[in-house]
Amino acid sequence: MKRPGIACLTLCILALAAVPALAKTYVVSISQIVEHPALDAVRNGFVEGLKKNGLEATVNVHIAQGNPATNVQIASQILGEKPDLVMAIATPSAQACAQKIKDIPVLFSAVSDPQGAGLVASMETPGGNVTGMTDMSPVDRQLALMRAILPNLKTLGVIYNAGEANSVSQLDLLKAECARLGITVTEATVTNSSGVYQAAKSLTGKCDAVYIPLDNTVVSALESAIKVCTENKLALFSSDNDSVPRGTIAAVAIDYGRMGEQTAAMAKRILADGEKPAAMPVERLKDLETVVNTKAAAAMGVTVPETVLKKASKVIE
Repeated sequence: MKRPGIACLTLCILALAAVPALAKTYVVSISQIVEHPALDAVRNGFVEGLKKNGLEATVNVHIAQGNPATNVQIASQILGEKPDLVMAIATPSAQACAQKIKDIPVLFSAVSDPQGAGLVASMETPGGNVTGMTDMSPVDRQLALMRAILPNLKTLGVIYNAGEANSVSQLDLLKAECARLGITVTEATVTNSSGVYQAAKSLTGKCDAVYIPLDNTVVSALESAIKVCTENKLALFSSDNDSVPRGTIAAVAIDYGRMGEQTAAMAKRILADGEKPAAMPVERLKDLETVVNTKAAAAMGVTVPETVLKKASKVIE
């Protein structure tokens, strides 16, 4: 019976004809805290990556829809499925799975600070049954992009959920870099997605721009922040590129689909090659992309300099 509040989906994955399938059909369970484009891209990239690596698997997908209690419940349900491998997308899902599942390999992806979140002993030697990929934002490069678009940036508003360890870690890095640049950070916290609209409104008149970190709660309700910033001609920037087509002005970040594919390559090393998560260093994507949305910028009263547009990987008009 499907449990209330849990979105479940079972997928059968067949190996691509061009890649010889490995003999065993594996069972892989995925836990995802909430649906939004960046996390969905990780999941889809992971599924495609399994195919590309010649793995034949039955994949069980569980989505908590942002509910913390459901997130914990999913970890227990996955344990009962007895999968060969667990894939946890984003910090809350990874923490719940790591706390509940001890004898099955757990791979995480899109986790900003794995060590700070208590998932691994160290980035080089995780030391348990858990490893994966980090998406820690390059806050220095993101601030450089914001200042290139807004040279007079002095005060930066940040909307985040203090209950998400990944957001707190990113905020600490952001504050340190802003202090070095002489930028004041003004915080607005939320406990759930319904609070994003009011948090954004609380920042109007108090800052030159608003920044959305890799916060699952806020990104899932991003349109609320976009609405407020558009109505008040307040520049809005994001940490993930998938939020730019939705209406933020710009971001410099990783490609989450590629992150999912790289995580699938780690899954192959565990399932088919017999490697142990304990000795597999946490990985990251090195290549970053800059995406700019000139239509969103104009709606917020911002003109993006031509120098920025020329360097952008993608421009949305």
